[in-house]
Amino acid sequence: MERLCLDCHAVLNGRADKKFCDDQCRTNYNNRIRTEDNSYLNEVNRILKKNRDILRNKNPEGKIKLKRETLLRKGFDFTYHTHTYATQKGQVYYFCYEQGYLPLENDEVLLVKREEK
Repeated sequence: MERLCLDCHAVLNGRADKKFCDDQCRTNYNNRIRTEDNSYLNEVNRILKKNRDILRNKNPEGKIKLKRETLLRKGFDFTYHTHTYATQKGQVYYFCYEQGYLPLENDEVLLVKREEK
């Protein structure tokens, strides 16, 4: 059975464990695999950064209450966040890095900024 290069599919000569015909094919193959693996991660990071920027721009003072619709109009995606924080009272804050929000009644949200320690 002929062994073929994993990138260009040329016939391989030489060692039995050889996978690529040259360094260029090895580099092309690994770059393509890495790009495919990271596309989902890059998309999620893009959404998280956008969410963070929206929260930061709407909350310059560190704490403000506004309508949920205001964030949605700016393109905020409520399905993505980096972490949550549950208070002893049972309230759950959702964070995009250091910027966070607490869902309130009447379709309002309280925007907060996590203080640096």
